[in-house]
This record gives sequence, C-alpha cells and structure tokens, in this order.
Amino acid sequence: MASPLLAMTGIVKEYPGVRALDRVDFDLYAGEVHCLVGENGAGKSTLMKILGGAVQMDGGTIAIDGRQTVINSPVDAQRLGIGVIYQDFRLVDELNVAENIVLGQEPAGYGFLTALDRKAEHRRAREVLALLGESLDTRVSAGFLSAAKRQIVEIAKALSRNVRILVMDEPSASLSDHELNNLFAIIRRLKSEGVGVIYISHRLEEIFSIGDRVTILRDGSRVETGAVQGMDRRTLIRLMVGRELEQEFPKEDCTPGREILRVENLKAGMLKDISFSLREGEIFGIAGLVGAGRSELAHVLFGARSRDSGSVQLNGEDFDPQSPGEAIEAGCGLLSEDRNRYGLILQMNIRENVTLSNLRELVRGLVVDRRSERTVAERFAGQLKIKAPSVEVSVETLSGGNRQKVILARWLFTRSKLLIFDEPTAGIDVGAKREIYLLMNDLVRRGIGVIMISSDLSELLGMCDRIAVMCNGRITGILQRQEATQEAILSLATQFAEAEDYAG
Repeated sequence: MASPLLAMTGIVKEYPGVRALDRVDFDLYAGEVHCLVGENGAGKSTLMKILGGAVQMDGGTIAIDGRQTVINSPVDAQRLGIGVIYQDFRLVDELNVAENIVLGQEPAGYGFLTALDRKAEHRRAREVLALLGESLDTRVSAGFLSAAKRQIVEIAKALSRNVRILVMDEPSASLSDHELNNLFAIIRRLKSEGVGVIYISHRLEEIFSIGDRVTILRDGSRVETGAVQGMDRRTLIRLMVGRELEQEFPKEDCTPGREILRVENLKAGMLKDISFSLREGEIFGIAGLVGAGRSELAHVLFGARSRDSGSVQLNGEDFDPQSPGEAIEAGCGLLSEDRNRYGLILQMNIRENVTLSNLRELVRGLVVDRRSERTVAERFAGQLKIKAPSVEVSVETLSGGNRQKVILARWLFTRSKLLIFDEPTAGIDVGAKREIYLLMNDLVRRGIGVIMISSDLSELLGMCDRIAVMCNGRITGILQRQEATQEAILSLATQFAEAEDYAG
C-alpha cells in the first residue's frame, strides 16, 4: 500500500485542567476522503488546528510524504499545501467577497509602484465561486452576508489555493442541498486530482455519502479507524458517544394549553400576511427553503427588524418591540442562527455571557456584585450541563453545543416567556443535539413558548407539535404532527420554488 500523504502520530495537546488530545494517530492518503467524527469537545477541531498551524501541539510528530515537518503557523501550513476551512468563520467583515477569497495571494499589477490588480482579483474570485455553482456578487462586503453565503466564501477561499491536503470542518452547516451537492462534486474532482480531503461533520448521512475512511475521536482519544463501508449509523453513534443512544428525538406528548403568542397578518419587508399562534405545551416548528423568510420572521419578533403592519400578542398583551432590548424586556429571547456572531461575545467568559442581558438584577449600589454573578452562572452551568473547567473560561474555548447552552442560560436568567431557536443544532453532535432537545422539553414543561426554525427536516418532524412551512415570505401551510411528512413539507416549501434548494 502506498505511503500516506499525511501522518500525524501521537499528537498531544493540553490546556489548563484538560488534555484535549491524548496521543492521537491520524493519517490521510492522496485521493481519499478521510472523515473525522466525534462529539463536541472530542478533539476534532483541535487536531485540525494543529495541522493548520493555528495551535501548537505539546507532543507527537507530523510527516508529509514521509518527511517529518514542523508547522508553527498558518503560513507554514499553506506553504506545505494544507488548506483549512474552519468551523468558526474567519472572514474579514470590512473586506468584500473577492478580497476575502484572495487574501494573502492578491494578484499584482504593473508599474513603478506595483498596485493590486483589482480586476484580476474579482475575476479569480468569480472563477472559484463558479466551481461551487455560486454567482455571488464579489463586490459585497462580507459583513453583509448571511451565514450560508459566508460559508460559501470560506470554502471558495480554501479552494483558491493549490492545496494537497484540504480540511473541511463542518462545511455543510449552513448550506442548502443544492450547494452541498456542488461541494461534493468539487470534493470528488479534488480526489481525482490526488488531493487528500479531511471531512468533519455531525451530519452522519454525509459521512456515508462522501467518505472513504472514518476516524472516531472520543474525549481526546482515537477510538477507531475503519472503512466507511464497514460502518452503519448505529455503530458510528455508539463509538462516538460510548454507549447505545436512546431515541434521537425524545419528544414528549403534550396537551396544548393557553395561548402564549398570536401573530396576525404580519408584514415586514419580504414577509407577507404571516399568521400563526403558539400554545403552552407545544414546540412550534418553522420550515422552508433558504431565503424563504424564516430568520427574517425571527428578527422581527425579536425587535431586530421593524414591521410594516399586523399585530402580535405575547401572553395576551400587545407585543411590538422596536429593538432587541425591548423584546428582552418583554420576555423574548433569540438563539441566533449565527451564534458566534450575534449570540455571544467570544472573548468574554461564561459568567459574563450568561448574565449580560440582565445585569441590573446583579447591581449592588453602583457596581455589579461579582460573587452573585458567579453564583448565577454556576447554577445555570450546572442545570444545563455546560462542560467547562469553570465559568471563568473564555466562551471561544467551548464546543458548539456548550456555546449554545451558554446562550440558553442567558435567556433563562432573563426569565424569558418565549424562546426562538434559529438552527439550534447546526454544527452540534448527536449526543449534544439530544441534550438540546431534552432542554426544549423542559422549557415547554415550564410554560415557556418554544419556536424552532430548522433546515433539518428530521428534527422538525421528530420534535415539533406543529410545523409552519414558509415560501417566499409567506406561510403556505401549517401541518399537525400526525400529518407532517418530508413530502408534505417540501410540497408546501416549493410552492413557488425548486425542491433542490431546500436546506437540509
């Protein structure tokens, strides 16, 4: 058998109080897709950050083409032909799409004072985007892009370099089926050209669609490596979580109670005549194509966008927030689709993020009572099982599932009456997903209204009592749990669009 293109041997990484990687071995052959799976916090991203030069290992060796090498920085990794698409977007919001894609490899023009060739820059960016089937305007600033489009730019940025080893860490979290199919076509082309691809995803169906081999990490250690064809979904989940996982969707039956939210004839921007209600005891789902208006509706309810007309009542009282602050004051919380960008202050610690929206309850005189603040944060960290050495650690060190729990802790501390979950399990492993679903059940039992917006049809069908389907800014139907199927949802979601654009 040929020698591996990449061999990572005995990799060790330690942080204060935790060994993130414990003598992990991982290899990659030219022309293969080697998938890397495990629960949040298993060490997948840390291992790839070491390969990409963003994190320094504490032990072990890395060899490329059989030659041992040292990777001290991202520049070293790029020089070796390693490209990494990180789970957390690394775009510069102030730069446009083209500038982000060619950043660090800008084409130069001619003349006494060499200037950047802006036309060539945009031409190169458009060529790479075309490979992904995307015609995004390269002049738009990255800061104005949706999460899905930011992901496309991240992928294009990596593909613009002549890579031999390409790491994709949750590349599909915000992509539609159409965009994902284009991505898979690119991966297959790269394979045929001898590029080795490391693919990380919590969507296990993708592992079976694109992977040749799979390595499972658990608690910083390698559990097993084997051919994807020799695995099934149940086995993969058992190896990831270390036990047989009970039902993926632990939905509890409910008897709808009093009305919590009523929306009537709401109009705002692209949203037209939106009407629905949410009752105590139920989880209300919202499905639709990319661009159908789901997140826009969430932003209007949360006061981040103004409405043109219509009425909304929360617990029987008029609800018309003119800002997120007013929405929070009235008892509404939003777990945003892009939690890192809009839900958290990554440089702050857990304690500060949890109490951020309700500091006045902790003020004693003119200052915040830090002891009380810590007590509050520790209480919610315990209730929600946030995995961290202490509430003083930076949120940016947490896994995706634990970051989501920090945001949920914040809204519980504000005593929210209505919680809107926008893509609540994007980038979260199967074990952590189940924990989020159990927390939703608990919220419903407490009488809190829960709206779940999701591109994952299986979780909508598994967890929701009713599902509203949106298309082009309208609700085209509301399905009861017993009548909701993938076919019924797609039929309503594609009333004015093509099914292949569904984000799932």
